[in-house]
Amino acid sequence: MTTDTQQAPATPSERTFTWQGVRTVLTLELRQRVRSTRWKVALVVWFAIVGFVAALLPGLVGSSSSGGGAWVFGLILLFVLGLGLVVSPTLASTAINGDRVAGTLAILQVTRLGPAEIAVGKLLAGWLAALAFLVISLPFLGWAALTARVAPWHFLFVVLVLALLLGVVCAIGLGCSALTARPAGSSVLTYVAVASLTVISLIVFLVSIPAVTTEERVEVLTVPLDANAECEWVQTTRSVVHTERTWWLLAINPFVVLADAAPARGPESWDYGPLDAIKEGVRLARTGDQPRYDECWSENYPAGVTPQREDESSDTSPVWPWGLGANLALGGGALWLAIRRLRVPYTTLAPGTRVA
Repeated sequence: MTTDTQQAPATPSERTFTWQGVRTVLTLELRQRVRSTRWKVALVVWFAIVGFVAALLPGLVGSSSSGGGAWVFGLILLFVLGLGLVVSPTLASTAINGDRVAGTLAILQVTRLGPAEIAVGKLLAGWLAALAFLVISLPFLGWAALTARVAPWHFLFVVLVLALLLGVVCAIGLGCSALTARPAGSSVLTYVAVASLTVISLIVFLVSIPAVTTEERVEVLTVPLDANAECEWVQTTRSVVHTERTWWLLAINPFVVLADAAPARGPESWDYGPLDAIKEGVRLARTGDQPRYDECWSENYPAGVTPQREDESSDTSPVWPWGLGANLALGGGALWLAIRRLRVPYTTLAPGTRVA
């Protein structure tokens, strides 16, 4: 005599990570977004705003023949990133606690879906939604790249970096959504995190300058009072700013990461835009003040001394790998936090939290 036995539901320790489970959560999330009218309105408004700015910039910065192409491309690229940093937190900052408040999160958690599958699926859904905004901006970004004569592979690389930065913001929003009980709280916390990376990091860098400034004896190659004499090395006391100790505050800024990853300035002297200014500024900050200064502005160099250009004393290696790596690590930490907070059974719950 045989009896039918029902398969017991998988315990949390038995649940494994599968892409099929991620795809299930991803599909559910995307269907909800596609049905939303606010989603379609947001896309139309985004397209209109970016198009308006793209149409307005050429008249403000001048024609491409006078270097305006680099300014148009740089400003549009930074504007799309800034707009994305405003919109992206809303796409993932309520993904977990919003479902918990609605009582639908528990339905996913009692299935064979593991916490990693739920978290990754919701993250990919929010990231794809952010990429949809980026995709409808590509016509304007592509036109600006053609105006600035940016190579196609450089343009694709910059767009890839921009997409990764938006993904980091979505991951931070997901982590905040898992950390707080109320959607309003997680949205505010996500915006605070984004502001810390962009605005607060810059403010802290500027405020810290007096703390890293010291009086030191330095050598200066300077022109003596007798204009016909050779330049000579003199020792003097100067204020030396050691920004090489705090440059990382700028490197983690998403705007700095994007600007430093942009293609280098062309051979033409006029081909200079905001991306080049940010790139050179952060690399000079990483170098800091030097113990020797070349201030010999005449041709009377002493024997054996070679003129040294100002940019030769600075570290010109890329900064964006460090900044992007730090941002990706922050996003990975937020995803890990979300996975950890989705594990069942719960040990403790915030007062008033709805489970199902």
